[in-house]
Amino acid sequence: MSREKSHIMTQLDGNNHSVFSLSYHLILIVKYRRNVITNVISEYLKHIFCYIAPKYKITLAEWNHDKDHIHILFKAEPDSEISKFINAYKSASSRLVKKDFPEVRNKLWKEYFWSRSYCLITAGGAPLEILKEYIRTQGEGYDGRKD
Repeated sequence: MSREKSHIMTQLDGNNHSVFSLSYHLILIVKYRRNVITNVISEYLKHIFCYIAPKYKITLAEWNHDKDHIHILFKAEPDSEISKFINAYKSASSRLVKKDFPEVRNKLWKEYFWSRSYCLITAGGAPLEILKEYIRTQGEGYDGRKD
């Protein structure tokens, strides 16, 4: 196996029937963009994420926050139910943060902690143009001709 292919193989995850590399960048925003996320609350939210994630075959890769939103880079498996996970996480974290940090409730209207919407972007791997070119050239011999 070539050195390049060997390097690619070490970056893949796998299970009994497949190999894969599925990374996602998730951005969750506090309702009304209220500035309520402190370092302590961010760590608390991260702890909740790490507790719930394994049930959905999801693992945390990177975490950071600003005062009104969080950024999460995570890996998933092909059968991970990502939208169900996000809804479960938003629901549980909202309930627990408001319970354990009562000062947050004073800065929010009604019962919501997170905005209803979120941003989810696939991440990692080769740029799309590289993948397109790779797919276009499949089956071509070394001289550039198809067999």
